[in-house]
Amino acid sequence: MKRYNLLIVLLLLVFNVATAQKKGSPAADFSAVKETKTKIENTVPLVLKHLQDISTKEGDNNILANGKVALGKEYGILESEWRLYRMNMNNCILNNSSKKAKKCMQYHTQYLRNTLINYNNYITNLTRKNGYLGVEGDTKFDFTPSELTTKLSESYFNANDAAGRMKGTQKTEFLSQTLAEDYKLRPYAEMAQQ
Repeated sequence: MKRYNLLIVLLLLVFNVATAQKKGSPAADFSAVKETKTKIENTVPLVLKHLQDISTKEGDNNILANGKVALGKEYGILESEWRLYRMNMNNCILNNSSKKAKKCMQYHTQYLRNTLINYNNYITNLTRKNGYLGVEGDTKFDFTPSELTTKLSESYFNANDAAGRMKGTQKTEFLSQTLAEDYKLRPYAEMAQQ
């Protein structure tokens, strides 16, 4: 009789791990992380194009040069926060009970949201229509900090639920995928050269 109980327990364990790691399931879906990364990176060429247009119209290359430096500083702040956010979210899940993990994740998500809002305000103000500089219209961005952080929060809360069904190193391996190279922001210097 004990062998059958052991077999049932093993089957349940395998089912839980397979369900938690199944591609496309809400528990294992980190697409919000990839989407946020892409939307952040997509802002850079738009801002640089705007600066190039102003520089050309005014005949002053300093506008582009100084704008690139200033944008690089803002992007660098966001790049650091993005790396810290992903590490902190994983640490919240790995090192806390479920209730404490959620509170920890809410804290770090709020901090990222504030950083995204600051970056959004900067690029929006920089690219807003300005008659003196002869800009034809505002640059439109597909970048909404509250929407992005809501999706990220849901993704990590689902990951927390999935990790709760895992044992040992499976949790670490599951969560470490968000720290992979694919989820890192492209370096600003690389994007600014294009």
